Amino acid sequence: MPPTHTPTGLVPILATPFEDGGALDLPSLHSLVEFQLASGADGLAVFGMASEGFALTAAERRTILREVRAVAGPDVPLVAGVNGTGTAVAIEQARLAAEGGADQLMVLPPFLAKPNRQQVIDFYAAVAAATDASVMVQDAPGVTGVTIDAAAIAELATVPGITSVKVEAPPTPVKMAAVTAAAGPDFAVLGGLNAAALCEEYDNGSVGTMPACEFTDLLRPLLDDLAAGRRRAARAAFTRLLPLIHLGMRPGQAWAVHKEVLRRRGVIATAAVRLPAQDLDPLTARALDTVLTDLGLDASVGLVPAGRDGALR
Repeated sequence: MPPTHTPTGLVPILATPFEDGGALDLPSLHSLVEFQLASGADGLAVFGMASEGFALTAAERRTILREVRAVAGPDVPLVAGVNGTGTAVAIEQARLAAEGGADQLMVLPPFLAKPNRQQVIDFYAAVAAATDASVMVQDAPGVTGVTIDAAAIAELATVPGITSVKVEAPPTPVKMAAVTAAAGPDFAVLGGLNAAALCEEYDNGSVGTMPACEFTDLLRPLLDDLAAGRRRAARAAFTRLLPLIHLGMRPGQAWAVHKEVLRRRGVIATAAVRLPAQDLDPLTARALDTVLTDLGLDASVGLVPAGRDGALR
């Protein structure tokens, strides 16, 4: 089994709410964290792909970590993304995240100057040694153009402090099976890519998923069905969610999709995004209208799960 300090299960990547003028919207961020906890999240992640982490300043990262930890409390596992394009920058981000209360660092490899295999290993070892937080290797070649093969991940699994990998190299179930076989059962393998292959990933070694955060309440019972062996029910629920999952992966507009769903559900105040993220185009907006209506999540419904105090948010 993975180490207990490694977040597993349902660990959504939080969107970063902005006001229409572009400033951080902290009341919406608080509401968003409460929504995740009320929906049954096992942990929370910030500064991932779905967070618009590329558009956040260092000061904003500090603020977000502080506020998320304050609302979530001390016992909820908190993962912070690290996406520095060089070792020194990544270590700086890692230290700031650990100081801000992150339990685990989800670390992309450097990708502007493409590293070779040994440089990838050396990079992760340096980041892992820089803080007491555990490290998750983010294997996302579609974004970085950096391939980390299963044998390299298995080698990284032997480095102190590196406890997990988030596999986003399609086909993810095939890569997960290879990593699980190479790295062994004490190294946690989680899925990303907005849970697009969730059920098959769990069949092939995954112990968790890190999707976007607008449908956490719908994924919770699906994962519970998988855990209980109710595979037919899990597959049916997953199939029903696929249109929303796919819209949430639309290039350039994924961030606007996530936020528009959260806005319609009454979780955040606006769907504002920052450049280079794009606002919804009319075609995507119409498609989203149809999907949300089919799921019963259109604007006429819009109820958020009860919070920890039992009140509707």
